[in-house]
Amino acid sequence: MNTRRQLLAGMGAAALGGLGWAGWHALDVGPEQARPRDLGAGRFPNTKLYTHEGREVRFYDDLVRGKVVAVNLMYVLCRGICPLATRNLLGVQKMLGERVGRDVFLYSITLQPEHDSPRGLKRYAETHGVKPGWLFLTGAPADVKDLRYRLGFYDPDPSIDGDVETHTGMVRIGNDRYDRWTMAPALSPPGQILATINHVDRLIVHAAPAQAGA
Repeated sequence: MNTRRQLLAGMGAAALGGLGWAGWHALDVGPEQARPRDLGAGRFPNTKLYTHEGREVRFYDDLVRGKVVAVNLMYVLCRGICPLATRNLLGVQKMLGERVGRDVFLYSITLQPEHDSPRGLKRYAETHGVKPGWLFLTGAPADVKDLRYRLGFYDPDPSIDGDVETHTGMVRIGNDRYDRWTMAPALSPPGQILATINHVDRLIVHAAPAQAGA
């Protein structure tokens, strides 16, 4: 059995035993209050990447710092789970509406940076009807691999980790400002992925009681 899909960042498979989607949904790390220091800058590298729009960005400073984000991995020629994951995230993007690119940011990082150029990723995004607020990213292969490891998207077995077709089907979701991080299966229904995003989005958490009492 491929264990890669069972991994969460910084946690072994044993720690995941018995965790279904509800367990992943409940997982978050860090305090509810805004953190007193810049933990995120140490948690994630400031990798130089290129968006499908051809813009050079730094992963932490430009894409993550102070934001609510959802990050997954894919590659253009994937005929496995990538099209299904992209379809689900399209559903999430539609459900988020105006929050995308304003309150919540979606990122898809290629697993094949040696093949997926910004132009190729742009064609992929256009083919799938991706709207603004969701960026597809590529970069130097060594840099992308390091970023993938830091995000927890790896398998300790090199033979599995080196097989691009066995890549994880997870979405890393977090609120950098409050250092709350979790994951959701990319193949779960869009509504479940959205619920996980809302779980870490303090704006939604604090808005809910007022709406309920209205």
